[in-house]
Amino acid sequence: MIVISGLTRKIPEGKTILNHVNARLEPGVFIAVVGASGSGKSALLKALALKEIWTSGEYKVDGKDLIQAGFLAKMRYRRQVAFLEQKPILYEKKSALKNVLIGAAEQTPLWRRITGNIRSDDYMGGMDMLEHVGLLDKAKQPVEKMSGGERQRIAIARSLVHGAKLVLADEPVSGLDPHSSEEMMQTLKKLCHEKGTTIVAALHRVELAEKFADEIWGMQEGQLVLNVRGRRLTAAEKLRIN
Repeated sequence: MIVISGLTRKIPEGKTILNHVNARLEPGVFIAVVGASGSGKSALLKALALKEIWTSGEYKVDGKDLIQAGFLAKMRYRRQVAFLEQKPILYEKKSALKNVLIGAAEQTPLWRRITGNIRSDDYMGGMDMLEHVGLLDKAKQPVEKMSGGERQRIAIARSLVHGAKLVLADEPVSGLDPHSSEEMMQTLKKLCHEKGTTIVAALHRVELAEKFADEIWGMQEGQLVLNVRGRRLTAAEKLRIN
């Protein structure tokens, strides 16, 4: 269980990017964060990934406050968190399988990322995860030949095969056509429920959040103004975050 209380982030110029955000993240829940551009969606995901310094607030994981924790404790936690950029950084010349098994910088030793060395006991786990995201038939194909949606799914598989318990996806359907967008959201929802992973996705399209997410968080001017579970947003709620 992750509980954030009073999350606030201010930049040196004095502007408040995140303003006293309170929320709970439960295992195996798919959360969609919606709101207008500049509302704080991406900033919230980066704060949850500990990619940016909090000005104040508590970040408790199973009762322990990470903000007050030491460097090593934060590093261990970061290895359990995957932050997925809109355009994931992948090894273009390597296959989908090697990208999944080599891992991201935060999750894998430098020597292994450089050499691309794969242990035999990892092979089946990587293939299994590619099957979960619908790319088993493209395991040996170079990433440079893949579409945007396929690249996103490789990034998701990579994060999960390396033990991510929290996946933070920043606009995972950006640039995808409607069919690919729905496929991506379905993949996230399936992995969330089957693997027990907590997934938080920042989205522009409210209809996708309503169709696939377990919870919808609405951001406005750095504040979490909506937290809705198990239903669609009302017209008044949609107006509030636009």
